[in-house]
This record gives sequence, structure tokens and C-alpha cells, in this order.
Amino acid sequence: MNAVSLSWVDWLIIVLYFAFIIGIGLYLRRFTTTGQGFFMAGRRNSSWVAGLAFLSANLGALEILGWTGGTMKYGMFVSHFYWVGAIPAMLFLGLYMMPFYYSSRISSVPGYLSLRFDERSRLLNAATFGVMTLLMSGINLYLMALVLRTILGWNWHLSMWVSALAVGSYIALGGLLSAIFTEIVQFFLIWFGLFLVAILGATELGGFSAVFSGLPEEMGRLWATTSDPSENAMGVTWAGIVMGLGFVLSFGYWTTDFLVVQRAFSSKDLRAARLTPIVASFFKMALPFIIVVAGLVAFRLSRSAADFQLLPHPITGEPWNDTALPMLIARYYPSGLVGLGITALLAGFMAGQAGNVSAFNTVWTYDIYRVLFRKDASDQHLVAVGRITTVAGIVLSVGTAYLAMRFNTIMDYIQAIFSWVNAPLFATMLLGMFWKRTTSSGAFFGLIAGMAASFSIFLGFKLGLFSSTVSKALTFSEAPSDMSRNLWQATWAWVVCFALTVGLSLLTKPKPDSELLGLVKGLTEAGKEEKAPLLSRPPFWAAVSVAALIALNVYFW
Repeated sequence: MNAVSLSWVDWLIIVLYFAFIIGIGLYLRRFTTTGQGFFMAGRRNSSWVAGLAFLSANLGALEILGWTGGTMKYGMFVSHFYWVGAIPAMLFLGLYMMPFYYSSRISSVPGYLSLRFDERSRLLNAATFGVMTLLMSGINLYLMALVLRTILGWNWHLSMWVSALAVGSYIALGGLLSAIFTEIVQFFLIWFGLFLVAILGATELGGFSAVFSGLPEEMGRLWATTSDPSENAMGVTWAGIVMGLGFVLSFGYWTTDFLVVQRAFSSKDLRAARLTPIVASFFKMALPFIIVVAGLVAFRLSRSAADFQLLPHPITGEPWNDTALPMLIARYYPSGLVGLGITALLAGFMAGQAGNVSAFNTVWTYDIYRVLFRKDASDQHLVAVGRITTVAGIVLSVGTAYLAMRFNTIMDYIQAIFSWVNAPLFATMLLGMFWKRTTSSGAFFGLIAGMAASFSIFLGFKLGLFSSTVSKALTFSEAPSDMSRNLWQATWAWVVCFALTVGLSLLTKPKPDSELLGLVKGLTEAGKEEKAPLLSRPPFWAAVSVAALIALNVYFW
């Protein structure tokens, strides 16, 4: 049963959007006949274009439905994932790590691992990243199908295959350039199509102050309740937030996840590449005013309004937190505007899906296929492989979508995935870039150990293998939430990888300095960046971003 009836205007908006993105793929096909064009968008984008695409690659299901539902469970704590859990890492990427990435002209993060260490580390990261992007692609398909099922009443299976067909078409045709263009379109659709949800919801409740006032103490503050994990809904201390989220997961995602870094690669020069994540940081800081506010409105309505009830989860039967935003759209948007709201959601999911698939086909083509099967492959051959890989990735994503369906709050699942892959990878990248003594064997075995540690802790909790004493030792909490466990298992993954990599590196022979030129700080010639006025310099805008971040955290303390 669908939640709202759609008028012909709503249907027209939805159909026009799908026709538009397919048309974009057909048009951009002429510009993607080479590997540089298909996989790297030709490296001709400005910092604003790349910055919007950089953020939009992250602004998919992860941001829209996931954190709206997550807010119903964790309250204001969700804002940590936007502020302390994103901004410092984005600025670090722009100021310090982007010169490594951009100047070397590598096509992927695994490409850096190959140059810095060896093919073992490259293939290990490429394989694990490929699995992660397929899991994330499945989440996007699942949540897109959820919207179609919730609002339109479509069959689950039909919803998923329609979503998969549309995404696969325009990425196979236009590659990364098509994905970036669509991501920019969906960025504006999100802001103009969904910000009214927060405004109308706050208006019904009596204003924005009424949304935040009177919340349960464990859900209404950012830092005031973090000294004792039993006092907040996430069951975590400030140490878990700062170390697990603010350092490990945040830096591990924003500085090593090829899905987002690839967008900065498309910039026209080094200064534009450095500005890309810095420009994106300002938009990132503003998102809680849409998503967290909408989640708090849904939280209040679910407890006070008889005519607002979340749909039951198809497996557990419990109230389905991830349906909060579609239900708010159905509640507040009139005929005609519903079509815009649905299109904004679909655009967000399709852009997130496009980002995952375009990153997957690049890593598979350059870092696995070309390395293991066709080292002498022509440019045209690699583009053909990339298009075929796109189709295969879409089909595999449908399978992982059914796995994602088993989770009530999808954000718990997503952060667990990041803790398995990105957390230990960040330790490897950090040591590789800033300590020339790091060896190939240390990096390879340290990375394996870190991933194994994180996944073992995850399974231990899921299978109930840990006693309360072990649980407290691992998470510093008597009753940690799923998200709290994710933060601490990410921390342990980073610590294990870092410590073992350092230990093994001290026992094995490092590469000579001559092989590390351009790959390690201190042995890298500074990238050539044209002089620019103060208002065009990356450090200036990074400082402004830091000031805004501090002000937000103090205000909502």
C-alpha cells in the first residue's frame, strides 16, 4: 500500500528526471572515448564543480534516509558525523594529502599503494574496496527501492531492478563525467526538494526552538553527556567520538576512500584540487539543518501524532526508522511538490549509486584487470572493460541490496563496513606518506591484521561471543549501541594495523629514498601552485571552515 496518491504533475516530474539523466549519459558519451575521459572526467573541472561532486558522492543514501532514521535513534549525536566526523578530515585532505594524490597523477588510491609499497598492497586494497563499494551500492539500491515502495507502493523486486537499470545506463554511457554531472544536479535537487521538510515540520511543532527543546537529555546535546556512556543514546564517551569517529573513521573515509577522492582528481589544477574538499566542507556543515532537524521532527511526531506512524520493517516487524523521511514527504508535500520531493530522493540515491559504481569500475579496470590480466591493454580496450564492469557491478549490487534490507537503521551497517576497510587503510596511508621507514611487508601484513581485527570484533558482538567484561574492555561501556561498537572496532583496527606495521617495518628493509621521491613527505617536491589572492587560497578558507566548526560545537554543546 502506498502512503500518498500522486497526481499527473508528480509523475511528469519523476519521468522527466529519469529521461534527463539518461539523455545526459548519451550526450556525454562523445567525451568519454578515452580512459582519461571515462575514468577521470578529463581533469578539467573547477574547484566548485569538483567540490559539489565531491560532496554529492557522499550525499546519497548515507546522508538522506540513513541519517534521518539514525536521528530517531541517536538524536543530536548524529551531528557529530557531519562536524567532528567530517570537517577536520576534509580539510586535512585538501591541505596535506591532495598534493600527493594529484601531483603523482595516479588513477586511484590503490595506485598509490602500488607505487609506495608493492602490488600485494595494491591488490589487497583494490579487492576490499571493490567489495565495500558493492555493499554500499546495494544500500543505495535498497533505499531507493524503499522510497518507491513506501510512497508509490511498487513491488520490492520491481523497484530494485528499475533503479539498477537507470543507474547502469548512464554510468555505462558517460563514465565518471556522467556521474559528476548528475551528482551536481542532485545536489541542488536535495537542497531545493527536501529543505521544506525540515521547515514545514518545525512549523507544525511550533518553530525550530520547539524541535530541540524538551528532547530527552540523552538525545539533545552534542558533548555535555559524553563523559558517561550511559547518559547518551549512542552509549559512547567523548573518547570514542574523538578517536573512533573524529580521527579513525573520518580520516579513513575522507582521505582514503577513492569514491570521494576521485572527484578531486577531476580538478583542472592543484589549487582547484586542494580547494575541492575545503569548499565541500561548508555545505557539509549545513546538512544537519535539513537532515537532523527532519529526524527530530519525525521522532517527536512518532510519539505525539496518531496520524504519523513509521512503516513496519519487512523482516523484523518493528517500526522502520529508515522510512521516516518518505513519510514526512507524504505528510507535508502537496500534489506536485511530492513529485519534486521524490525526485530529490531518487537523485540522491542514484548519485550515490553512480559514485560507487564509477569508483568500482575504475579500481577493477586499472588496479585488478590491467595488473593481473592485460598489462598491455589499449586505452579503448580499458574503456570497454569499464563499461562491462559497470553492468556487472550493478547486477552484483542488486544482490547486496537484499542483504542491506536486514538492518532496521542502515547507518549502523554502513559504519561497520567503513570500520572493516577504511579504518586500517588510513593507518597504512598515514605511515606510508609521512614515515619513509615504512616497508612493503609491514604495510601488507599490518593492513590484513587491522581488517581481521575489526571484522572479528564485529562478529564477536553479533554472535554474542563476548562476555560483559570483554565488551566493556573493548568499548568502555556496559551496554554499547551498535554505533558505539562500530566506533571502537574502527579504533582497534587502526591501532592493530598501525602498531604491527611499525613493528614489522623496523624488522624489514625499507625502499631506498630514490624509489620514494614524490611519495613521502620530505622526499616530495612541492606541487606547483600559481600564486593567488588571499580569498582564493586553500589555507584561508580552511581557517574559516575551522572557525565555523568550533562555533557550531560550542553553540550546541
